[in-house]
Amino acid sequence: MARRVALVSIALTLSLTAGCADPPTQQLQEAEKALKEAQESGAATYSAEEYAKLEGTLAAMRKEVSDQEGKFGLFRDYGKAQQLSASAKAESDRIKTASVQKKEEAKAAALQAQQVAEEAVRATQDLVAKAPVGKDRAAVEAIRNDVEGLKSLLKQVQASIDKEDFPAAQTQAKAIHDMSQAVSAEIQNALAKVGKGKPGRRK
Repeated sequence: MARRVALVSIALTLSLTAGCADPPTQQLQEAEKALKEAQESGAATYSAEEYAKLEGTLAAMRKEVSDQEGKFGLFRDYGKAQQLSASAKAESDRIKTASVQKKEEAKAAALQAQQVAEEAVRATQDLVAKAPVGKDRAAVEAIRNDVEGLKSLLKQVQASIDKEDFPAAQTQAKAIHDMSQAVSAEIQNALAKVGKGKPGRRK
């Protein structure tokens, strides 16, 4: 009788152990889905460090599952893998929220930078219209071509915004603004030289 009870006890233990040894397939799928959703929220760009950690958590989970699968059935324990899955889910939710906010902030900054760049190009165009031609016709034409190039670059800023690549749009807009400032300074120097030369011609 005692032997039968012992056998039943062992059978129940083995059954429970086997039940705990089922691979966390669903949890792994959920963790991978959480990573994908974080990526789609822009986490790789706007929360790069946190996103890298999330990738690391998922990689650790995959390794843990693989390590357990390499063990004899009765010795498998997916508890750690399940903990990593829960951690990945929590990290993903936090990262998605932060990334969405940072993306909106980057969008606003890109739109502002675009406006500043457009105003700088328009101001440069106005100066070009006042630029003295005289003997420097070729130089003035070169400057006008530069301004046309700046107007063309503005389209790239809009293209980046349309693609929601707001960091690139910001960088492009700042470059256009800086180039516009340089061209404007060149024209203003030319106008200043002409202004200084006028009194001499009156004599």
